[in-house]
Amino acid sequence: MVIFQSPARRVPLEPRLDELASRPALGPDQPQSAGTTMPATKPLTVLVVAPSLHAGAADAGTVQLVRILAAGGHRPIVVASGGRMVPDIAAHGAEFIAMNVASKNPVVMLRNAIALAQLARERRCDVIHAHGRAPGWSAYYAARRAGVPFLTSWYKGFREQNMLKRLYNSVMARGDRVIAVSDQLADLIIDRHGTPWERIAVIPASIDVERFDPARVSPARIEAVRRAWGIRSDVKVILVAGRMLRRKGHHIVVQAVRRLKEMGAKDFICVFLGEQEGRTRYTGELWDLVLATSTTDVIRMAGPTEDMPAAYAAATVVVSAATQPEGLQRAILEAQAMAKPVIVSDLGAGPDVVLAPPAVSEDRMTGLRFSSGDAPALAAAVVRLFSLPEAARRAIGGRGRAWVVANFNALAVAGPTLALYAEVVEQRRRP
Repeated sequence: MVIFQSPARRVPLEPRLDELASRPALGPDQPQSAGTTMPATKPLTVLVVAPSLHAGAADAGTVQLVRILAAGGHRPIVVASGGRMVPDIAAHGAEFIAMNVASKNPVVMLRNAIALAQLARERRCDVIHAHGRAPGWSAYYAARRAGVPFLTSWYKGFREQNMLKRLYNSVMARGDRVIAVSDQLADLIIDRHGTPWERIAVIPASIDVERFDPARVSPARIEAVRRAWGIRSDVKVILVAGRMLRRKGHHIVVQAVRRLKEMGAKDFICVFLGEQEGRTRYTGELWDLVLATSTTDVIRMAGPTEDMPAAYAAATVVVSAATQPEGLQRAILEAQAMAKPVIVSDLGAGPDVVLAPPAVSEDRMTGLRFSSGDAPALAAAVVRLFSLPEAARRAIGGRGRAWVVANFNALAVAGPTLALYAEVVEQRRRP
């Protein structure tokens, strides 16, 4: 797994793949791989600025960072507009300050920059870390005024329709260090903004591999999820987990499902599972497409569930049809941790997230990949997985769990994260 910064420091991927293809999954009590210990450093006060704390990748990344900092003996202060994850911030002992940093109004952004700079000085913050573009601009100027290092974290590839959008996005490449959650995003940052490799750190997200463990999910929980979806136990399930956003490619999945019906596929259901967050226009367009493609009988649009492990366990395959670079999707990691085969577009996840042919041989794959926007190719990938014997699908899922447990556990991510903080603070303190 590629963890850290410049080309000279990047860990080659291929030797790890050979090892992981045949290695059993690590249990929660087994030792983690080398290099995951947390480096010792003086306690730091870190101002973490995020647009909100609802359900997005940046939101979850903020909670993950707070957990890492608190466990390392540091003091995180989180500034965001609020959201359902605020209690998670408090549970880790972090301070939460509500501020409308999600606003794109230039006047509000300037006001936020002044407030953040004052906060950084009053609390003697050592670092300001931004997790989004609107708060990123305020945090950037606050860090300059306060004279502290500025870090950014990229969780997806932002669209650049015009020069103004490119300028707006560029703040995420202005950090003293720029954290990308995947190689795919690191390459995109370099291509678009010319950011030198020595300023980029590739540090993946981590997931709770104990919570997302198929051995911990009872048949009763799985049956409860299927019952809520109105699906019999013998029906195959295509699960698309994530917010209902155009860039997630739900419309591509609908077209692929129509293709499956035309090919004569039977006894399957496709479930869209995720939050709409008020984006009713795209959801309405999806319903129109479902009606136009006569797929109402095989598509379910379910709301979010509190039991995501059981939702993955109820699935036969988990799909991401992203139409723009998504970096590192937690849903794909969670699905693999739950030992489920995955199908991703070439923009949905890179080879450092999903092991798929032709990058690896078929006896080592954890899923399949298709060209973004190619609905027939997605349908063909689904048919291929559906046609495999159950034992073959279980083998693919088992390799996926081994891969995720070894590379995306909390300790593997905490070590590089804390080392990066120690490095940027030390560099700023040097005369």
